[in-house]
Amino acid sequence: MPGDAIAGRQAEIAAVTALLDGVRSGTGGALVVRGEPGVGKSALLRHAAGRAAPARVLRATGAEPESGLAFAALHQLLRPVAGLTDALPEPQRDAVHGALGLAAPPAESDRFLVAAGVLSLLEEASRPHGLLCVVDDFHWADRASADALLFAARRLEAGAVGLLIATRDTPATRHTLRDLPQRPLTGLDAGAAATALASWTGTEPSPQVAARLTEATGGNPLALRETAELLTPGQLSGREPLPDPLPLGDRIAAAYEDRLAALPDATRRMLLVAALDGRGDPGAILAAAARLDVPGHALEPAEAAGLIEAGPTAITFRHPLVRSAVQAAAGPAERRAAHEALAAAHGDAGEADRRAAHLAAAAVGPDETVAAALSAAAERARARGGHADAADVLTRAAQLTPEPHARARRLTDAATAAWLGGRPGQAHSALAAAHEHATDPALLTELAQLRGRFALNSGDAADALRIFLDAADRAPGRLALLADAAEAAACVGDTEAGALIGRRVDVLPAARREEPASRPEQPATRPEQPASVTEQPGDAADVLPDVRPEDPASRPEQPGSATEHPDARSEHPGDAFLRAVLAGCGALEAGDRDRGVPLLRRALAAVEDTADDAAALLWAAAAASLLGESDAAAGYGARAGSVARMSSLAGTLPVVLENAATAERMNSRFAHSEALSTEGLALAREAGLTNSAAAHLANLAVCAAVRGQEDLCRTRAQEALAIAIPHRLGLRAGVASYALGMLDLGLGRFDLAHRRLTALAAAGPGAGSPVVAWGSAADRVEAAAAAGDEPAARGALAFLEQWSAHAASGRERARLARCRALVAADDGEAVTLLEEALHHLASDPGAAWDQARTALLLGERLRRARRIAEARDRLRDAVEAFRRLGAGPWEQRARGELRAAGESTGPAGPDALAALTPQELRIARLVADGASNKDVAARLFLSPRTVEYHLYKVYPKLGISSRADLVRLLGRGC
Repeated sequence: MPGDAIAGRQAEIAAVTALLDGVRSGTGGALVVRGEPGVGKSALLRHAAGRAAPARVLRATGAEPESGLAFAALHQLLRPVAGLTDALPEPQRDAVHGALGLAAPPAESDRFLVAAGVLSLLEEASRPHGLLCVVDDFHWADRASADALLFAARRLEAGAVGLLIATRDTPATRHTLRDLPQRPLTGLDAGAAATALASWTGTEPSPQVAARLTEATGGNPLALRETAELLTPGQLSGREPLPDPLPLGDRIAAAYEDRLAALPDATRRMLLVAALDGRGDPGAILAAAARLDVPGHALEPAEAAGLIEAGPTAITFRHPLVRSAVQAAAGPAERRAAHEALAAAHGDAGEADRRAAHLAAAAVGPDETVAAALSAAAERARARGGHADAADVLTRAAQLTPEPHARARRLTDAATAAWLGGRPGQAHSALAAAHEHATDPALLTELAQLRGRFALNSGDAADALRIFLDAADRAPGRLALLADAAEAAACVGDTEAGALIGRRVDVLPAARREEPASRPEQPATRPEQPASVTEQPGDAADVLPDVRPEDPASRPEQPGSATEHPDARSEHPGDAFLRAVLAGCGALEAGDRDRGVPLLRRALAAVEDTADDAAALLWAAAAASLLGESDAAAGYGARAGSVARMSSLAGTLPVVLENAATAERMNSRFAHSEALSTEGLALAREAGLTNSAAAHLANLAVCAAVRGQEDLCRTRAQEALAIAIPHRLGLRAGVASYALGMLDLGLGRFDLAHRRLTALAAAGPGAGSPVVAWGSAADRVEAAAAAGDEPAARGALAFLEQWSAHAASGRERARLARCRALVAADDGEAVTLLEEALHHLASDPGAAWDQARTALLLGERLRRARRIAEARDRLRDAVEAFRRLGAGPWEQRARGELRAAGESTGPAGPDALAALTPQELRIARLVADGASNKDVAARLFLSPRTVEYHLYKVYPKLGISSRADLVRLLGRGC
């Protein structure tokens, strides 16, 4: 419909007007218009584009032939503003350049990094008057473009960018676009249909004719218009009877077919080339037609018949039905010939990906040459971050591959690409198909490893452990398989498996330096790393060995040492480090601390050599955790998060953020931990990483427990448990259950906290984790003591003492002293122990939570010993510390003790950071750490303008006016 003649669309026009008003006022957003073909979606988009001034307008239209070409739609949309990419943060700029073909892609590009760059570029292009992006036929957009645009659409609230999408209304598009505002477009009513018919035909239809046509067409504007064009003015006005039956549906298609049949043969062949090209590129269409001996003027009869519009930049069909009719009218041989001609034309133009696509469409039966061309195209898409499109292309390449082993190889690569592209169902299908063709033992091992990785990310972790161990039996020389098995064992909470893995690593031959242990490319959503290696439900370190000290003389002779192989000096450094960590962890899980501790300490001594490797940093965090050095573990986890944000490991962010969020919680930064897990949860859900989502939910539950947010804590914990229990994620189930115990402890429900935490420690693999049992030991001591169960408190203390025998961390020594004070009968002894604990924590900047809890206990003991003045000092410290941490219930408890000590207190003060949203808090924390706006944008997948927008809101919320103020405020451990 003409842009000024949109009848009956007042509500839809109002929605579009509101979007445009938001763009002009600097509050962007997205709107999806969905409906059946011909309902008027494109007309509404044209209306919006025509009224967007002074805002800039960018346009793209999905095309079915290009739906498998990564970033094809994005290239259309962003080509006019590609010159603005220099303003982007460097990692985003390089990723966008690679995606759009403006430069060679980075060594490894990631879809999140590309998407963040797209968001930044859109906001840069919105200067100075705003930007409207209009995307038509979104259902045909390639997956890489769709993913990037949806990522941006969810984050447009801070800029003057509007995204208007039109798509067919299908279950698939409803699911894909479910998070965006929707405006369904339905048929016109009889009155609006009459107005539209009059504007199109110049004849006023009678009310009866308008009603009849509306009923017959469902008010679909295209069907109305096409039907009206087949009627005479007399029929429209009601002076002549309407034909019976009306020319609808198939009859309209038949009318197009009749028009096509009347065209010259050369014109039909030209139209076929245009239909198969999809882009409407005159250069490619005319070049391909020339190869079929079709002259350029052959288009003229089709233009005269109203079937196409030809211009200097595009050849477009009047409607998709015309394009479909052109293809349907051609025979298979004609279509293959047209595809071959297009392949040659694109090859001459240097467009290798389009050439490969047309060669594949022209292929009859297996063809290795074509399959190889498709594989090369898939590799280029993957390198640019278009993993989902690469998976589709690799699947087609496999279908054309004649040799079974090569077919299995390509299907394996398709499975990996589909997983990285957030398509787990497609990944599993490709994996199953690859297994049907694979016979090579090495490839079968790789398939098993991938299957295990998929299960570990989104399925049953116990199944993943079994898969990895079975694969390791068949390929005993693969260190990577044992590393994966160790990660799965940690997720399940199976220390026996961990000990077994350590023994197997011990006897594994060392790989030569020039031949590092083979590691096939894994889904980057979970690099080769332990699961939440810094995970710890309370305040300390992570991976708990099953502490059962043995008499060294009773242990069987160890067949070797992870550092004593004859080839150890020539072993690849990364493999030597990983070997030492796995062997050390296994030894500790078997109760052999005399052997495990030196191995882990030697491994950590080499960490600086791999300080820019996120996976190595996470394994280092695991080692530090096992050594009882929670402060070091937290540091490694936080560094891993920073590395992943700024490198090709961006796709691992949901997983790496599990560790970074836990590290922040361990370092008493509960608000920042909550912000990181909020980000991680959103990314995990977008990527389909169910088990990572469970980890973030569990961490959010603990943060809510500390704050006393009971409803939120219970909701988050139950959401985590709903994933963790059926997936046998003992570690996640344990942390979620721990959150509920900490909620009770903070709210003074000591008996219930005691019961919860005791049950938590007894939970077996799949329902709990020794990690959680150890990490919650100090809390179990406190809950049991408060509940009056002294034997249970002493038992929990003994457990903690066993594990911490070799701890070199001041934080761990402080925790032990605090727990000993809790079971001390003598107040004087308890006071001495608590003062000792505070001394150990005095120089630890991440121990504010431990310091506050210790100060509270010390104040309580001093008051009980009638040392009132000293008690008040400690209780004041506790009140202020809990206030800064946002630990409301604990602050209330400290205030109650302070009042009991004879000092009146005012109401609890607000937490300075509570007013910030998670996004604002993440930005504020990074700025306080010295990052520039551009650095923050690169790390958080935002645009610099979005960072600036959020800071503009942060300063007044916190009552400050500068970055220096922010550093002072957030430098206090909030």
